[in-house]
Amino acid sequence: MNVVLVNDRSDDLITSLVNVWERSVRETHLFLTEKEILRIKEYVPSAIKEVKTLLIARDDNNLPVAFMGLKDDRLEMLFLDPSVRGKGLGRKLLTIAIDENKIKRLTVNEQNPEAIGFYKHMGFKTYKREEHDEEGNAYPILYMTL
Repeated sequence: MNVVLVNDRSDDLITSLVNVWERSVRETHLFLTEKEILRIKEYVPSAIKEVKTLLIARDDNNLPVAFMGLKDDRLEMLFLDPSVRGKGLGRKLLTIAIDENKIKRLTVNEQNPEAIGFYKHMGFKTYKREEHDEEGNAYPILYMTL
């Protein structure tokens, strides 16, 4: 897998990343309804375009299979296509975020236990819990730090 920093965020790239996001969310965010996924999906393109630092992992066919967004010392987003989960790519991306980009903080849905376990395994600890996500939805959020 080739991981690259992306500055040019073309419409085609955004569409590809939204597709990765949707496949990832359908696999890991089982607490979301179909309606909620489609509602959130409307905001994903702008979130990808606006995140300060965007790194993308591409497969051997040069297609995006994972992406990560960073801002300052915070992981804003990390999504992997289900086809590449469990193969070390998440670890590779998060290690780049920690070692090269100095991230120390992230948030994760409490209802996504696999992600929580992964972040704990990578050295993160929960320091705060909120009943609602940052958009005010009733999805408990854990704030984690290295």
